[in-house]
Amino acid sequence: MQKSPSCFEFRASVEKGPQMTACDFLASKTDLSKMKVKDAMNKGAVWIKKKGKMQRLRKATTLLQTGTHIEIHYDEGLLSLVPPQPSLISDQVHYSAWRKPSGLMAQGTMFGDHCSLLRQAELFFQMKRPVFLVHRLDRESDGIMLIAHSKEAAAKLSEIFRKKEIIKEYRVEVLGSLGEQGVKGTIDLPLDRKSAVTEYVVLSHDFQKNTTTVSAFIKTGRLHQIRRHFDMIGHPVMGDPKYGKGNKNREGMKLTAVSLKFKCPFSHRELEFSIDSRV
Repeated sequence: MQKSPSCFEFRASVEKGPQMTACDFLASKTDLSKMKVKDAMNKGAVWIKKKGKMQRLRKATTLLQTGTHIEIHYDEGLLSLVPPQPSLISDQVHYSAWRKPSGLMAQGTMFGDHCSLLRQAELFFQMKRPVFLVHRLDRESDGIMLIAHSKEAAAKLSEIFRKKEIIKEYRVEVLGSLGEQGVKGTIDLPLDRKSAVTEYVVLSHDFQKNTTTVSAFIKTGRLHQIRRHFDMIGHPVMGDPKYGKGNKNREGMKLTAVSLKFKCPFSHRELEFSIDSRV
């Protein structure tokens, strides 16, 4: 029996013939067992086109009509991962606040979504609430994230982030010394040819480890802004797998989103969601 590849992508439009279930069709076309196809479906790696849009297909018994476009994006390594579990901080009905652990993506990819916060939240609420992403955290980071449960909530929360009406605090451990406790600094180096501003306050300096722990606040939202900014000034984030030299460790990246402060767009009360983080 031919061994199926561990990573591949398959796309097809169903031809006229005996009607088949999505699971049977993909198993017959890819050499994957029905069990592996069902597992890939459950974990968000199978897609079907409906009304011109690609959507995840999770129901193995779905009957395929002639002309239906279906895809599977199979990565055995990714599908075998056991995702770290997020924890619910607060349920505000319209939206919820979560602590995303390091190693969990904010949202899935074409190859699956079981290792994403959105999917884990969807399962937590037993599929009874829709989930919408309104902002992101790097996969390597941990900390607070908000998830909207309606299009209205997603729009209102996105507007808060867009208008910078939310205060985001990060706890970061960087290589080297940035001074004694209370020292403040601003990094305003452009990123990707766009303005970028990161402010920080020194919380402590560890002479033995040669590291500094700071509270960081971003005034802009560029890709990997905190990580890139501290690397650019010679103080990369400890444990960052991508940026910096001499800062690698086995303990993971020392960057945590510890606080979100904003006015609730529904109750109009000032809210703060925070976690105790000791990086």
